[in-house]
Amino acid sequence: MPEALLHYIWQSKLFLPFPQVTTDGRRVEVLSVGQHNLHAGPDFTNVRLRIHNRSDEPSLFPQEYVELAGNVEMHVESSDWYRHRHNEDKAYDNVLLHVVKRADKPVYTTNGKPVLQLELNYPHPDDYISRMLHASRQMDSPLATHPCAKQLIDEPLLLTEGWKQTLLNMRLHCKTESIHRVLQLSKNDWEQALYITLAHQMGFHVNGIPMEMLAIATPLSVIRKHRNNRQQIEALLLGQSGLLGEDDDAVWLREYRFMQAKFNLTPIDPTVWKRARMRPPNQPVARIRQFAQILCQQDFLLSQILELTDLDDLRRLFSVAGMGKESVDILLINVVVPMKYAHHQQEQAIALLELIPAENNRIIRQWRMLGQRVDNAADTQALLHLFLTFCQQEKCINCEVAYQIFLNNQ
Repeated sequence: MPEALLHYIWQSKLFLPFPQVTTDGRRVEVLSVGQHNLHAGPDFTNVRLRIHNRSDEPSLFPQEYVELAGNVEMHVESSDWYRHRHNEDKAYDNVLLHVVKRADKPVYTTNGKPVLQLELNYPHPDDYISRMLHASRQMDSPLATHPCAKQLIDEPLLLTEGWKQTLLNMRLHCKTESIHRVLQLSKNDWEQALYITLAHQMGFHVNGIPMEMLAIATPLSVIRKHRNNRQQIEALLLGQSGLLGEDDDAVWLREYRFMQAKFNLTPIDPTVWKRARMRPPNQPVARIRQFAQILCQQDFLLSQILELTDLDDLRRLFSVAGMGKESVDILLINVVVPMKYAHHQQEQAIALLELIPAENNRIIRQWRMLGQRVDNAADTQALLHLFLTFCQQEKCINCEVAYQIFLNNQ
């Protein structure tokens, strides 16, 4: 049993229906579980306890019980207190209660004072929870092998709408934080930040980083000077990508060499691009040319993204030759929605996701196999966040699905 499980049970108050008694027979009421301390020192701070007298020792407190506030430390076995050398650390001298699964020996502070100990009494589906804590991190490991899978197949509503809404907001918050990091790089120029964000998403995951490097190496101010000439923009971006060779179109080469000298540009390393086993529409050159088309047909794209609310109008901003509807929708999900969310248009952003059809990828197909209803992009974004941030990272202990299963197994 991992110690983290004890933390989870304590923090989630799963022990509350059960009587709690110290190893020396004192009844304990937990008035407040306090705050989980993720830094050095005892595991929980600001805990409030009510500790009762033993029936055979009425003189310990003048009254029937005493209420105390302070710190709680947790271990699987009380002997871990010594393995972690807390008996030599004054930071643990103010521990009110040592909460353990098994009390195998008494513990003392640095000055020899005994510490009150409690073997936590709680429901015991901990073998199941322990398996969840050690779920595979591998992306290639199917969700069907995850410890939650059987329960979700039998009872899909364990993944509640409320938890999905929370997951969606988490996902959008993460995307907003990414935009703000790019904004810092862009010296608070929102159009430049949008330009870099769009470039990254035009790489469609496989070439996201190289596309972002291309945008950073090719300032938007240079693009704007030539945006009325699509051939020049294509030549500029292809040249800056490092993929433009001597055997390519002579016009592209001539145009690029002129602009490279004029603006003192340096192309990125061409070896960063991934090209193996990719269909022609997904090849870097094809995506770069589509990126150029979008930049040529739209100037001041940010203002249009923030003003438009109609799905078809927004799609038209990114509809260029060779770009399928599904690819356009991915750009709406990963560029338009986060930009709206970052500009305090949260309701519009979520409403737009609810209009966009559900994404179709390997992770979402597995969620469908587990009986999850997937109606739109709001659902898929929530489920993607659940898998990538909780399932894959072994954070089952913080997941509401695990919490519901824990309660159902009492």
